[in-house]
Amino acid sequence: MSLPRIALDAMGGDEGVRVMIEGAAIARRRHDRFKFLLVGDEPQIKAALATHPGMAGASEILHCEDVIAGDEKPSRALRRARKTSMGLAVDAVKRGEAGAAVSAGNTGALMAISKVALRTMPGLDRPALAALLPTLTDEDVIMLDLGANRECDARNLVQFAIMGAAYSRIVFGKERPRVRLLNIGTEETKGTEDIQEAANNLREAVGLAMEFEGFVEADKINRGNCDVIVTDGFSGNIALKAIEGAARFVTDLLKDAFRSSLRSKIGFLVSRPATELLRHHLDPNNHNGAVFLGLNGVVVKSHGSANALGVANAVEVAARLLEDDILERIKHDLGQFVGDGLAVK
Repeated sequence: MSLPRIALDAMGGDEGVRVMIEGAAIARRRHDRFKFLLVGDEPQIKAALATHPGMAGASEILHCEDVIAGDEKPSRALRRARKTSMGLAVDAVKRGEAGAAVSAGNTGALMAISKVALRTMPGLDRPALAALLPTLTDEDVIMLDLGANRECDARNLVQFAIMGAAYSRIVFGKERPRVRLLNIGTEETKGTEDIQEAANNLREAVGLAMEFEGFVEADKINRGNCDVIVTDGFSGNIALKAIEGAARFVTDLLKDAFRSSLRSKIGFLVSRPATELLRHHLDPNNHNGAVFLGLNGVVVKSHGSANALGVANAVEVAARLLEDDILERIKHDLGQFVGDGLAVK
């Protein structure tokens, strides 16, 4: 079966067309079955394609000059969606002209446009933003929601757990991913009423393709003790920003320390293999590609500051979700949950 092509918002991101096309080209060199619908300013796209001749035969250009700004309000972006590169990329998924959309543009605008254009899957109340975060082990951890929903009730959290587990089986290949709810403590009595209710429902569930293991505290997110961490978008976004900030703090601190004296510079040369491994592990480009789970279509958000390798990783995330049919997996798992007769209030 041929892989559906991927609609790429070529205008999104801090670096613009050049990096987006270069990232797509890297992904295609890794997987020569990839095909693209490149949405954006045609002259700029053609100029970028000139340095990647292998992309020309695998790409179609949809000309669009208008771009959604990074600080543009989602409400205004929605009104302009059909005239912008981001909106047209998502619309291509809606019309069946692409299997997935990838954008490095405004996250709030992409979420709003995707929700309106693709709608939420039957049986789900809200979509969620999921991403891969590094851990101390060889595998990342999936965390959701990371900002799509500020407030979530127990039903939302249970649905996020189902979607996260389905995504985890594609990424990690585990039949029963370990799932935990983010909480202020691991004791069963800790947390809000919604967190408590969600935990009780997940404990009582029968037939779900996951192992619910209770709660996890924020300082254990990157320990690698579970495969999926579920929370509301408000807490998830704060946790994500705190992790990203801590990673930058550590790397900047190491840089300053190694530059502080001649002895430190010599120490840096000796320890360079270890510091390079640390840098690689903490580099967000190596974990790039957040996913809007729960929509009637695949939409992947690349980090705005991602380099070409980061964009390539986001494209590969979209392709993997198409190949393993994430939408059918979620539908199946949700059906199993409902079929067991477990009511989520």
